Amino acid sequence: MTDGFSQRTPQQALAALLERFTPQRLLLVGTRFPALEAFAQAHPQVIIETCEPGPLPAELAAQRFDLAVLVDCLEHLPKRTGLQLLGGIRNLNANRVAVLADLPACGWQDTDFFSLALQASEKFRRDEQVLSLFTYDLHDYKQVPDWLNAKFWANPEMFGKYWW
Repeated sequence: MTDGFSQRTPQQALAALLERFTPQRLLLVGTRFPALEAFAQAHPQVIIETCEPGPLPAELAAQRFDLAVLVDCLEHLPKRTGLQLLGGIRNLNANRVAVLADLPACGWQDTDFFSLALQASEKFRRDEQVLSLFTYDLHDYKQVPDWLNAKFWANPEMFGKYWW
């Protein structure tokens, strides 16, 4: 991400994210937003679970989702609770996570999201308010190192044959 602001609105960015991943099971923590309503109407088979900001209820904490979206959530939680919520969702509940947050309002820094392996995707400005979109994707959060191949093994002919 660059330090500049996106030409899109937050709703357009979230709509593009929903269309890109087309989740079958979605967890929303926070408030519903227009892009989600449009997505739900276009994809009626999608299961959308919603909860208020705070620790996940037991029935949701025991489930796995294709995408978790946190909108207007971290601004209403103490930082420690927010970190636990976001880390728990990332580790246990979702393959992909998107967080739309007003950093000054929630008291977070970019580095707080980076420490949880989220990437800064876009920034949006509306009057004096600045919103940031952070994303996490389990499938591409870490690149495969270039040394992880047969060339660097002591016995390259054995690469991939035995697991201990």
